[in-house]
Amino acid sequence: MSAETGFLRRMVRRLTSDVGDLDADDLSAEAVRSGCDRACDSSTGEAVTVKGRLRSVEICPRGSVATLEAELFDGTDGVTLVWMGRRRIPGIEPGRTVRASGRVAVRDGRKVIYNPYYELQLAH
Repeated sequence: MSAETGFLRRMVRRLTSDVGDLDADDLSAEAVRSGCDRACDSSTGEAVTVKGRLRSVEICPRGSVATLEAELFDGTDGVTLVWMGRRRIPGIEPGRTVRASGRVAVRDGRKVIYNPYYELQLAH
């Protein structure tokens, strides 16, 4: 395949693909470029570093302890970040890009990282 054919194929894909699919591809590529693990490849008990965009942030009262939960999407899968005993963390808001590290657990069939180490990322 020539370089010209490859360029043409990428251009046609960009023009005919759904915007959400293209955004997911961009998120996934950026996470891999920055040396992070892909959420879809992570498994229970594994220590990972993921990078993606926060889709939602909510306070969830679980028993007597409030938790702040944020869904991070890296273009391949979602991971719920859970901070126990927190009601608010400055900068943790929907649409924000975050890099988070921790050990993957599963709760209600969804991947979760409890009390992750996190870094707020600058938008590109």
